[in-house]
Amino acid sequence: MLILEGMLPFISPRKYRQMVAEISRLSDNHIRNIGLVVMVIGLGVLYVVRA
Repeated sequence: MLILEGMLPFISPRKYRQMVAEISRLSDNHIRNIGLVVMVIGLGVLYVVRA
């Protein structure tokens, strides 16, 4: 997981900086919803890989 998280700042630090700035402007509820969606997608991927 750390490899995947490190790819964007390594490949494109400028885009990463822009993305972090955009995220800081979002409301807490919006960030929570994004986190929930990402967790559900992750669980779905794990289910498919382990099946």
